[in-house]
Amino acid sequence: MPEGPYFMQGNEACVEGGIAAGLRFFAGYPITPSTEIAEGLAVRLPEEGGVFIQMEDEIASISAVIGASWTGTKAMSATSGPGFSLMQESIGYAAMTETPLVIVDVMRGGPSTGLPTLPSQGDMMQAKFGSHGDYEVIALAPATVQDMFDLTITAFNLSETYRVPALVLSDADVGHMRGKFKVPKDVRVVDRKTRTDRVWHDGFAYDDSLVPRFPVFGRGFRVHVTGISHDIAGYPRTEPDVHEELVRRLSEKILSHRDDICLTEYLNGGTDRCIITYGSPVLPAREVIRSNPSVGLLQLKTVWPIPERQIREAARQAKEIVVLEMNMGQIFREIERIACSEGCERIRLMSKVGGQVHSPREIARFLREG
Repeated sequence: MPEGPYFMQGNEACVEGGIAAGLRFFAGYPITPSTEIAEGLAVRLPEEGGVFIQMEDEIASISAVIGASWTGTKAMSATSGPGFSLMQESIGYAAMTETPLVIVDVMRGGPSTGLPTLPSQGDMMQAKFGSHGDYEVIALAPATVQDMFDLTITAFNLSETYRVPALVLSDADVGHMRGKFKVPKDVRVVDRKTRTDRVWHDGFAYDDSLVPRFPVFGRGFRVHVTGISHDIAGYPRTEPDVHEELVRRLSEKILSHRDDICLTEYLNGGTDRCIITYGSPVLPAREVIRSNPSVGLLQLKTVWPIPERQIREAARQAKEIVVLEMNMGQIFREIERIACSEGCERIRLMSKVGGQVHSPREIARFLREG
């Protein structure tokens, strides 16, 4: 898209963010409230020389995205709660095989079919722990239409940099709200580092970054790719020391780069009271702090890995932290752990379920009554 301001739906801004980041393959299955992403890409990808495929279900969708990524193509899927659940085994496979890809989860109320048309933040723990075993993903939480554009690009950049599944955890309100966003003159796009030699025995060899260069299928490489515990050649190895080295590296390649991955915004810093939140509740929280400068706001744009350093800094300054979530406290427990270790005197959760975001009046009353 040309540089300039636009007025769009959040899901539509996500489409344009993906295209700007270099997305050229999408596989998905329609599900409320993410369907506009699939509809938009069905039009836009052919215009950009890309491929759109509607699959028979979400299991097939994520599998197709993994396959496309191994041909060197930037690939994505979009879904909501039940579909996200179906993708979990393959997300673990993508983490194990170090396959770059992006999944947009436009969250809705659950469990099960739940509230198909209403927002929730009930997939936060599933995003991190949905597949079995120890692994890391990167998850971003947009709060505005601008965030939907920007963080979709960021998700692709981080996925390509660290060879890891990157998640955009939106929700029905952010996906369906309409608002202004700006396309900058220059969009920073990161492409994956690929192998240029002919790989025969070390397809997963890595350097100090802990991230192997990518041997693209179809370019003369001979690489074995498996979800089984494997050595740097990609072949199955189940010895304890080989497995431990692999799993620790898969985690450390993310955790050791937290400072480059974790994005936050801190408003009214240095106050005795601080709101910490992400996604839809950010907007009413901003309304509250505009009229009450004695309250700070830490917006988590990255939720996984948890922005530990930024939360610690807020906890050192504030005597009280209030966490806003549209669930029963899925990220609250992590924030509480971190804030308590810094001696914060009081950490409270303002939880809301039922498909409605917190109103500024409710937040102000919660702060007042505390």
